[in-house]
Amino acid sequence: MTDLMKLSALEMAEALREGRVTSTELVEASLARIEELNPSINAFLAVDAEGALATAQEVDELRAQGAELHPLAGVPVAVKDNIVTSGLETTAASRILEGWVPPYDATVVARLKAARLPIVGKTNLDEFAMGSGTEFSAFGPTKNPWDLKRAPGGSGGGSAAAVASYMVPLALGSDTGGSIRQPAMLTGTVGVKPTYGRISRYGAIALASSLDQVGPVARNLADAAALQDIIAGHDPKDATSLNEEHGSMLQVIETAGGKNAVEGLRVAVVNEIMEENYDEDVRANFERTLAELEAAGAKIVHLSLPSIKYAFPTYYMILPAEASSNLARFDGIRYGTRWVPDKPNPTVNEVMAYTRDNGFGPEVKRRIIMGTRVLRAGNYDAYFGAALRMRTLIREDLERLFEQADVYVSPTALGTAFPFEREVKSPVEAYLNDVATIPANLAGLPALSIPNGIDANGLPTAIQVVAHQREDALLYTVASAIEELVAEDVVAPRYLDDYSTPAPARNDSEGK
Repeated sequence: MTDLMKLSALEMAEALREGRVTSTELVEASLARIEELNPSINAFLAVDAEGALATAQEVDELRAQGAELHPLAGVPVAVKDNIVTSGLETTAASRILEGWVPPYDATVVARLKAARLPIVGKTNLDEFAMGSGTEFSAFGPTKNPWDLKRAPGGSGGGSAAAVASYMVPLALGSDTGGSIRQPAMLTGTVGVKPTYGRISRYGAIALASSLDQVGPVARNLADAAALQDIIAGHDPKDATSLNEEHGSMLQVIETAGGKNAVEGLRVAVVNEIMEENYDEDVRANFERTLAELEAAGAKIVHLSLPSIKYAFPTYYMILPAEASSNLARFDGIRYGTRWVPDKPNPTVNEVMAYTRDNGFGPEVKRRIIMGTRVLRAGNYDAYFGAALRMRTLIREDLERLFEQADVYVSPTALGTAFPFEREVKSPVEAYLNDVATIPANLAGLPALSIPNGIDANGLPTAIQVVAHQREDALLYTVASAIEELVAEDVVAPRYLDDYSTPAPARNDSEGK
């Protein structure tokens, strides 16, 4: 039964339409695999077997009656646990929200339900999406299915690991500085951050409101496109939502023409991004993919964007400041679980301080402190104001880039999946793995990560593609060409019943 989970989402949809399988069977297979594997991987924080099976049964009954259904109706999906779900616990992987059951759905969840995709559960993340490894969850880290001693990336490692281990074919993530794309690379999956405003943020627990974007996670590009088609579109509940036609990204892929789509395309490589300290195999696979693009007719353009070198410090001024403001509401008085100090008649301030000390983990506290310092009256202009001005310069530089190129590409992350026990000299060193993904969030650009090979340890590498604002269709067109070009170099995630054994190391004679 669990072999059904080897199918892609679109293959599942086809099997459902042809009557070769029922939605109930798919959901049961997904739930069985979660029950078997989640104790070792910890990708899910909550499982909604009853709700998912009820949706599946409804889909099966409607299909038997000949009702017109969404093409993906009945295909199981998971949702990152910082996206609220009515009647299903949402914690953002934090003790301060433990036990909270929202009374409403996020817009993206409402759209999944309208399309009748059974939601099997909520996936793990770094607490309030603050982290690059899903190591900072209050409920324990998520393990990488490629090697349980390694991290799956963050903050959305739960969604990526759930898809990579075939527990679900589709999942929703959120991306503030690379939290969909970086886990996609580390788990050999596809992760997409659409143009800022393409997908509603209503009901997504805010980390940094000007940077956050919900997006799809899948094992191939077509599945990701199909999921984006469901959740994208204008939402009057979100003031930043774009009120314009989005079009079908799946249709874009189906008509793109594969590798021929890049003929004559200008593909930029940003010199400053490539100056970073990438692992040898990550860089080698990127260079090989560039050569394959060029052989397919793309024109590779090397450009210099001086402001890009300041994207990382700019991001780490803006993000903590916005996070400090957004998380101020979780104090045990207005929102969140309350901890009361063991003393007679504690004051409101003492209760708030005690609650936040017990409810927040170390990474959240670190970023709140950073943000509070940045926003102090004496520091505001020197730090936060300066970061906003630099963000404008970065956007202007990227505007000039897109006058000379159609897209730009880079490795998704500095290195492949890292071991949990790695030595990190400072938090900044850990943050650096997002250095290539951050510019797209600062400028609100659509970007995605797609696998492009493996390293010497048998771990996946990936290439990032970034397009101009609102050019999501071009992003998918280029990525579909890359997916075809690198198909022989890519190794799919392993489909195992036991993930305790690491992936076999690559044989150097393979030359990949």
